[in-house]
Order: sequence, then structure tokens, then C-alpha cells
Amino acid sequence: VQLQASGGGLVQAGGSLRLSCATSRHTFSNYVMGWFRQAPGKEREFVAAITWSGGRTNYADSVKGRFTISRDDAKNTVYLQMNSLKPEDTAVYYCAARWGSIWSPNGREYDYWGQGTEVTVSS
Repeated sequence: VQLQASGGGLVQAGGSLRLSCATSRHTFSNYVMGWFRQAPGKEREFVAAITWSGGRTNYADSVKGRFTISRDDAKNTVYLQMNSLKPEDTAVYYCAARWGSIWSPNGREYDYWGQGTEVTVSS
């Protein structure tokens, strides 16, 4: 299973970015997909997740109302649209895949990880 994250960059506070995570077709149809992030000197934290069976979404409280996770079945790609970005959103963002249809905010329960894409929000 391969996950390829992209879309990070430098943006001013209040701006937007869209992250992408390209997967194989097999991954797309059998896994929950999640986004996590890790800021310098901090532990990795859950950001958002989406299931394939019904497309249910879940978000960390810190990003609710600002971030949207979505999927494109035709492209086998998961997106994280990030709006109203804040300096505290600065981190390396990782996409991850968890077998099955039950989402989890625990990164240890995810089976595969992408390489990460860096997001920097300037004040």
C-alpha cells in the first residue's frame, strides 16, 4: 500500500491550502483514511478521518469548521481542504490508512503512512 501526500507549502494566516493523498485503488475501497500532523517538538495528533462505507467524516476539535476531508473515488485520492489557517496549524501533515470501516483518532491503529507534506503558516 502506497500513500503519496502533497500540497503543503507556505501560506499567510487566514489563507488556504489543499492537501492531497494519492492511494492505490485497493486502499481506497478497504481502508479508513486519516490525516495527522506533527508540529516541531510536539507529538503527532489526529486531524481528520473519512470512511469509505458511507463517507463519514470526523475532525479534531481544533480544526472543526476550518478543515474539510473529502475523497475522489475516480482518482483514488483523499483531500484535506484547510481554510482560515492559523500559525498553530504549522506542522508536517501525514496521510494514513487503517484497514476496515471504523475510524480512529489513534495513529497507532493505522497501518500505512505517507511520507508527509510540510505546512507553514506565517503570522
